Amino acid sequence: MATQHTYRVIVRGTFSELTAGARAWLLGEVGEHGLSQMRFTPEGSLTYDRVLKHFSYRFVVVSDAADGEEMAAALAEDRAEASLKALGDGVGVTFGELRSTVTDMDTMKINRKGR
Repeated sequence: MATQHTYRVIVRGTFSELTAGARAWLLGEVGEHGLSQMRFTPEGSLTYDRVLKHFSYRFVVVSDAADGEEMAAALAEDRAEASLKALGDGVGVTFGELRSTVTDMDTMKINRKGR
């Protein structure tokens, strides 16, 4: 049985060529996607602001340690892409290239202050 690691992945992107319907839908939902809503979850947590330029998703991905951070990033980017395409029942949310930052929570070193 392979060892599983838990990864926190931040997927970032830029909205592009949004339709009027997509802009209206995103602006109507902006209160649900602000900074106070940021969480790492398996389903992903979308954040953006009223400018509608940049967005980010935060995911928790559990996968085989042997597959590494690259696989965790690819899985999170696939989830983000699918979620973005499904937003607002297909109102036309379009976006550019996605970029990811991955942290392996099982290998992360915690520096504790001396007592």
